[in-house]
Amino acid sequence: MFRKLRNILLLLLLSALLLPVSGIEGVVQSAAVSTRDAEKLKMITSITGKLLANNHYRKRVFDSSLSPMIFDEYIKMLDGQKYYFTQEDLAAFEPEKSSIASEIILGRADIAFEIYDLYRKRFSEYHEFAIELFKQKLDFTADEYIVPDRRKEPRAKNIAELKELWRLKLKSDVLYYRLLKRTLNENSGKKDGDETAAVRKLWESQTPEEKVLKRLRDIQNSIDQQDRMDILGIYLTAAAQVFGPHSSYYPPKLDEDFEISMKLSLIGIGATLTSDDGFIKVVDVVPGGPADRSGKIHAEDRIIAVAQENSAPVDVVDMSVTNAVKLIRGPENTPVTLTILPGARGRNAVPENVTLVRAKVVLKDSEAKGEVRELKRPEGTLKIGIISLPSFYMDFEAMRQGDSNYKSCTRDVAAILDKFNAEKVDAVILDLRGNGGGSLPEAISLTGLFLTTGPVVQIRSGSQRIMGQYDEDASIRYSGPLVVMTSKLSASASEIVSGALRDSKRALVVGDSRTFGKGTVLDVIQLERVLRYITRGFPAGSLKYESAMFYRINGESVQQLGIKPDIQLPSLTEVMEIGEKYGTFSLPWDTIPALDYAVYQPRLEEIASRLRGRSEARVAASEKFKRLRREMDYLREQKEKNRISLNEEERYREYLKQKKLSGGESAGDEDAIENVVRRDAAGKHGTRPDDIQLEETLNITGDYVEELKKLDAMQTASSGLSAAKAAR
Repeated sequence: MFRKLRNILLLLLLSALLLPVSGIEGVVQSAAVSTRDAEKLKMITSITGKLLANNHYRKRVFDSSLSPMIFDEYIKMLDGQKYYFTQEDLAAFEPEKSSIASEIILGRADIAFEIYDLYRKRFSEYHEFAIELFKQKLDFTADEYIVPDRRKEPRAKNIAELKELWRLKLKSDVLYYRLLKRTLNENSGKKDGDETAAVRKLWESQTPEEKVLKRLRDIQNSIDQQDRMDILGIYLTAAAQVFGPHSSYYPPKLDEDFEISMKLSLIGIGATLTSDDGFIKVVDVVPGGPADRSGKIHAEDRIIAVAQENSAPVDVVDMSVTNAVKLIRGPENTPVTLTILPGARGRNAVPENVTLVRAKVVLKDSEAKGEVRELKRPEGTLKIGIISLPSFYMDFEAMRQGDSNYKSCTRDVAAILDKFNAEKVDAVILDLRGNGGGSLPEAISLTGLFLTTGPVVQIRSGSQRIMGQYDEDASIRYSGPLVVMTSKLSASASEIVSGALRDSKRALVVGDSRTFGKGTVLDVIQLERVLRYITRGFPAGSLKYESAMFYRINGESVQQLGIKPDIQLPSLTEVMEIGEKYGTFSLPWDTIPALDYAVYQPRLEEIASRLRGRSEARVAASEKFKRLRREMDYLREQKEKNRISLNEEERYREYLKQKKLSGGESAGDEDAIENVVRRDAAGKHGTRPDDIQLEETLNITGDYVEELKKLDAMQTASSGLSAAKAAR
C-alpha cells in the first residue's frame, strides 16, 4: 500500500511535466496521429525512468554517471557480438552519450532511434555483402578460424575490418549446414534412420548458402518492421538492465507475446526459451512435457532452426524469441523438428535434429514425486526416500476463493513424507536440482516440514527495512536424516530452503559448487494503471524490477554466491557460465545481522568432513565420473581457446573427438553415458538409474545414516556412564 501511494504521489508530480495528448486544431489527420503517438512515447519514457529511480532496490539517480552505462547496454542489446557497429560509428554518438539519462527523465529518446536507424542500415549492408560473397565458391580447406563469442573482443575500427568479420561469420554459418548434412548422411540407416532420412530430405531442398540468405531476409524484414514503440522497448529495457539483470520494460504488444511464450510450458514442447547472442537458448525444460520426455532437449541447448511437418526448416538464428516461439508452438499432437546445437558439446557442437510431438503438458507431471530406494550396505539394507521437487508451486486462485484443498507443493511433499514415515525410511533425499523457484510462502512452509517454529529467510526492502519470515508451525513432519541435492540451476525459493536447512544444520547439502545465486525479489508495475492516476488511458506496457533482496537466517546474502554444498560432486555445469554472478549489473553480495535460530546437529560439519573424503574416493574410482571429468576437461580446453576452425575436416575431427569423450570408449555404452552428461549439464532432477550424481548421493546418504547411528551410540554410552557415576 505504501509503495502504491508513493507511486501515485510521484506521478501526480510527473503530470506537470507531460504534455497533453490531444491533437492540434487545423493539422491534417496523419500529423495529428503522429503527434499523439509521440506524446505517448514521451510519457512512457519519462514514467519508466522515474519509476526505476524511485522504486528499484538499487537506488540510482538518472544523471551523467548512468548515461554511458545505458548507452553501452543498448548497443550490447542490438549488437552484443560486435558485427554491425564499428568504433567509428560509436564515436559519432559521443556528444549525445553523456546526456542520455537526463533525456530519459524528460521523456526524450532521440538517440535510441538514431542508433537503431544505423543498425537497420548496417544489417542491410551485411545482407548485400552475403549475396555477393555467395556468388563465389567458399574454401573450407583453408586454415581459418572464427571467435564464436566476441563479447570481449575489440570492435572493428572501420567498415573494411567489419567486412572481414562478416566474411568469416558467413563462412561459419554455411559450415554449420554443411556439417549438419554430413552427419545426417552418415547416420542414414542407423537408429532413428527413417526420421533422419525424412529430415535430411527437407534440409536438402536448399543449399547451405540459400538457407543462410533466407534467414538474413527474414531478419531484415523483422528489423524493418520494428516500429518506434518496439525500438523504445529495447532502449528502456537497456536502461532498466543498468539497475539490475532482472529489470526490463515490456511494450504493450510484448505483454501479449510474453503471455504466449509462457503458455509454451503448457501447450507446445514444454521448454522455457531466451535469446542469447543471436541464438534461441533453452533455459529450462518443463517436467513432463514433450521435450523432457524425449530426453533430447536440455538447458543450454541452442535452437538454430524449426521445421513443421513436411515443410522446409526455418532458421531462427538472430530471430526474436517471440517469433521463434510462434514457430515452435502449434496444434496439439502435431510434430515439430528442432535443429539444435547441444550445450553439452560446447563450441564445436554440430547441429542435431530432434523431432517432438506438441502436446499439452499435464500439470500433474510437474508435481512433487516420491519413491523409496533400497541401498545395500555392509551393515545391512537401508531404505532411502527420494523426493523430486521441480518447483515451488501453489494454486493462488483456489486459495483466494477459499478452497481448502487448493494445490500446494508443501501439501504434496507432506503426503509423500507421511508415506515415507509409514514405510520407516532410514533417510530422505530432497532433490532440488533444476528447481528454479516459485512461491515464497510455499518455500517457507515446506522448510517447516523439517523444522520446528523458527526463521526461514530475511527480506530487506529498498528502504532497508529488514523483515524475518518465519515458519509458524511447531510440528515436524519428518525428523530423520535429511540430504538436499542442489545444482547451479537451483534458484530463488530453492536457495531459501536449502540455505535455511543448511544454516540450521538440519540437512546435509550435496551438489554443484554453488546454486544459481538469485537473491532478489521482483515486482511488476503496469504503466497503464499508473497513467490512470493522471487521467491518461492507453496501452503502455509494464515494468519489471528488483524491489527487495532476501538473506539467509545467518545474515548472508544468496546473491551471486548462492548456497555452497557440504559435499561437491563433479558436474558439467562447472564449465558453463550459469548463474547470477555472470550478469553485468547483478546486485552485489553482502550481509545483514543474523537471526536467532535453532541448530539441530552441532557436529554436522565434522561429520560432513568425513563423508567428503569417502565420496571423493568413490568418485575417483568411478568409470562414469572419469568419463565426465574428461568431458569437462575437453570443454574447458575449448572454452579457453575461444575460437573454432573454419576448416571442415578439422572441425569434423573435433566433433568426433568430443563425441567419443562424452560417449566413452566401450561400444554400446555411448547412449547411456551421453544421457548422463546431458542431464548433468541441464542440472535436472530425476531418479533414473543412470543419474550418477543421484547414485553417489545415495551412497553419501548411507554414510550419513551410519555416522549418525555411531554418534547416537556414543551419546547413549556417554549418558549411561554419567548415570552410573551419578549412582555411585
